[in-house]
Amino acid sequence: MKRFIITITLTITITIGLYAQQVNEVQVRQRISQVASQMKSMQCDFVQTKHVKMLNDKLVSKGKMYYQQANKLRWEYITPYQYTFLLNDQKVQIKSGQRNSVIDVKQNKVFREIARIMMNSVVGKSLSDTKDFRVSIAESGTEWVATLLPQRKEMKQMFQKVILHFNKQRSMVSQVVMLEKNGDQTVIDLRNVKTNQPLNSSLFVIK
Repeated sequence: MKRFIITITLTITITIGLYAQQVNEVQVRQRISQVASQMKSMQCDFVQTKHVKMLNDKLVSKGKMYYQQANKLRWEYITPYQYTFLLNDQKVQIKSGQRNSVIDVKQNKVFREIARIMMNSVVGKSLSDTKDFRVSIAESGTEWVATLLPQRKEMKQMFQKVILHFNKQRSMVSQVVMLEKNGDQTVIDLRNVKTNQPLNSSLFVIK
């Protein structure tokens, strides 16, 4: 369960091609942070493709993500299974089938860290958070590509690196790639991204 949740976290929070060029990282970080600071809400569809090395196969799942300032996030898998991770300020709700768990983030160190990293990723702070990641940024065509190397022990044991692909025009993440220590790879494509549109408050209600 913890591994699954951390995988989601790194997502919302990414291998650079041979033709990628170095960029002014300070300017790129500032631009991404500026766009993130102006984002009051965000919603999108996502397609997650997990390449399993041992099975020589891939698993595809689809869902939706919703974010609203401040500290409200809903990450929902719709097909081929249903699973929802819901963060509302200091509380987390996890729904899987008929199982439902509510966790007080203030009372749980692991989830407190998960919530912090998740929100940093959504609002663009992950690129400047040296405690969690060592970050390098390059340019490739119409993208900025940020490579995040985990610095914390638990994440080092799970992930080699996380690669974030940013659309230059929007200055927002369009794809997340997670390379695991065991050789598995997870790719998440964000589609139909909409920002600063009203969201139904019921999306973030923890029951």
